[in-house]
Amino acid sequence: MISNRPELERTPAHGLALDCVESAITAAAPERATRASVGVDGTQLRVDGESYDLAAYDEVVVVGGGKAAAGVTAALESLLGDRLTDGCIVTEEPADLDRVRVRVGDHPVPTERNVAATRELLELLETTTEDTLVIAVVTGGASALLAAPARDLTLSALRETTDALLESGAPIAEMNAVRKHLSATKGGQLARAATPATVVGLALSDVVGDDLSVVGSGPTVPDGTTYADALGVLDRYDVAVPEAVRSHLEAGDGGDRPETPAETDPTFERTRTVCLGTNGTALDAAVETASEAGYDTLRLTSRLRGQARHVGQVVASVAESVALDGEPVEPPAVVVAGGETTVQLDGEAGRGGPNQELALAAALDLPPGPVLAAVDTDGEDGSSDAAGAIVDASTVTDTARASERLDAHDAGTVLADAGAAIRTGPTGTNVNDVVVVVVPETGPREM
Repeated sequence: MISNRPELERTPAHGLALDCVESAITAAAPERATRASVGVDGTQLRVDGESYDLAAYDEVVVVGGGKAAAGVTAALESLLGDRLTDGCIVTEEPADLDRVRVRVGDHPVPTERNVAATRELLELLETTTEDTLVIAVVTGGASALLAAPARDLTLSALRETTDALLESGAPIAEMNAVRKHLSATKGGQLARAATPATVVGLALSDVVGDDLSVVGSGPTVPDGTTYADALGVLDRYDVAVPEAVRSHLEAGDGGDRPETPAETDPTFERTRTVCLGTNGTALDAAVETASEAGYDTLRLTSRLRGQARHVGQVVASVAESVALDGEPVEPPAVVVAGGETTVQLDGEAGRGGPNQELALAAALDLPPGPVLAAVDTDGEDGSSDAAGAIVDASTVTDTARASERLDAHDAGTVLADAGAAIRTGPTGTNVNDVVVVVVPETGPREM
């Protein structure tokens, strides 16, 4: 899975950190997660404890999008066989499926082919009836890949807004509050487009806290945000957007446009969405790998958030506490954490992403001994070609240069030069970021 593992595995501690990373990504594989929650017994489709009688439907259709959508859909094709009658999904990478059309789009900023693919998906939903079962697959990346601008907006306006939001440092939930109100699919609107069909949403969470209204901007779940909330995000983070976007949001806030469907909307009488896998799924697998290697373990949190460089300093302080004080766990130990940190750009960005920025900041503070690996489980950290990085106290030799590059959001350059970048290529899954800290036995501590 880690294509450059031989050059990264410098010590047993490095090897264990990489083992934990690979276990985390494997545990979140969409096929595996789907089969754990979905099964078919005769004519009964079982989804997380609830059954649907396939004989009661004339058609079974799969729609959706995201980086892991093809993997989930492949598992559904295998389970449903010829009961699956049609489908269309939008992914970042091509995939060969038998019954469901795969349309390739772009991420993180939508393009014309995203819009064309999403319109094709919506046209399919227009043909559904009350005798149709729609299985909607929503995974990380769906916010960009399922891009259908509200009818009065252009793609260029959507792209400019997405770019501005990404550069603002706003958390994903607040970014999505804006995007839901500029879209024809987000914020429960995909489920509304499928009415009067029965809709089963299958989500693979890539957001802190696993709020299904945030995953992929919640196309199959009620939306608790409003046009006023979206305007608040723009103002709070000083996000400059095209005038058409602000006018659209202000018109909605003034009652001139329909709101996204809330929990009381009739759409959700026939819609249910379940979560197939989360960041916690990945962290549990990393903990198990470390335990089997004979290390004490601590699952610190699945809710890491904040500026990546600041989080890196905090994680480094935890590593130092374990190594020097034996707190909160005695070495040899492995501490794992997950979530999603952010990078707030204040100028031109260099090379890298949040995980590499976190790792470089940690490397500047780590004591000798501990090894830290930080990766995005989708294999793409920010806009770079690396999943993340693995570091220790010896990774950075020129601290002045590293600090300068960190300030310029160019951590990827320093880490690539140091031979510390982790490369996996696209993994086919997306359950947020994973951080692993291995603290080997350091010998007796002074009392």
